[in-house]
Amino acid sequence: MPERGPGHGEEERMDGAGNRLVAVRFTLLALVWGASFLFIRVALDGLSPVQVVFGRLACGAAVLAVPMLAARRRWPRGVRVWGHLTVIAVLLCVAPFLLFAWAGQHIPSGLSSIYNATTPITTLLVSLAVLPDERLTRTRTAGLVVAAAGVLLVASPWTAPTGGAGTRSLLAQAACLAATTCYGLAFVYSRRFLRGTPYDPTTIAAAQVTVAAVVTAALVPFAGATPVRWSVPVVASMVVLGGIGTGVAYVWNTRIIQAWGATVASTVTYLTPVVGVSLGIVVLGEPLHWNGPVGAALVILGILTSRSRPGRTPAR
Repeated sequence: MPERGPGHGEEERMDGAGNRLVAVRFTLLALVWGASFLFIRVALDGLSPVQVVFGRLACGAAVLAVPMLAARRRWPRGVRVWGHLTVIAVLLCVAPFLLFAWAGQHIPSGLSSIYNATTPITTLLVSLAVLPDERLTRTRTAGLVVAAAGVLLVASPWTAPTGGAGTRSLLAQAACLAATTCYGLAFVYSRRFLRGTPYDPTTIAAAQVTVAAVVTAALVPFAGATPVRWSVPVVASMVVLGGIGTGVAYVWNTRIIQAWGATVASTVTYLTPVVGVSLGIVVLGEPLHWNGPVGAALVILGILTSRSRPGRTPAR
């Protein structure tokens, strides 16, 4: 998921060639983020969930350090700022990445990508709970009800097999929802405590991912000290998942927001489940049941409804 920070509302004038370049970045971003759950599933064939998370964060931190050094950006300063960044790093990277990685052992990658699309809904719920300027309107209530119906349809607990497999599947789906709730908490926390800081989005992202990599490294000896089975698919998945999906993709996302604005850029959220489900079917041979795409459509409809205003088009 994209981190957010100061300057995301700014738009740049683009000529035809510039717009085509942004469109290419947007397409690549949807592909990379949509495919991230496929890469997690492949990486889990040789690594434990903790090892997968540490690998992607370490690669992402290394990639994000490049623009920091190239542009001689100043790293954040002050104990208070780093304290906030640490909280956000745990909520935005460590906890959700671990939850999605654990869930990837028990449910199809396409299903994880569908649950990831609920992030705007969980963010809205957290905002309603902790931000005094947020209000629950009839439109938002309708959107939340529709999205909840979509989540319930995707989960379809009434079709879950009995026994251990069924229980693990439902727990894994609950873990995915817990992960998107962490994203919601992180976005709201960032909005509340990092707004107005003099650091650009790339600096904030580099700091967050670096802190998250350090935190996860501390977990490896206790929860990730299992044998590693290296293979070309595992290594390739980690390079793409970490270096591109957690590193380069953020730079793409920042440039898309600067060029097209946050509203248009945010629509990548609606494409990632399509990519994730499609790749799961084509590459991994995962089954597709009718309730998955229908439930995902309801979730997206709920997001659009909850963010709409009378007389306006839906916006994020």
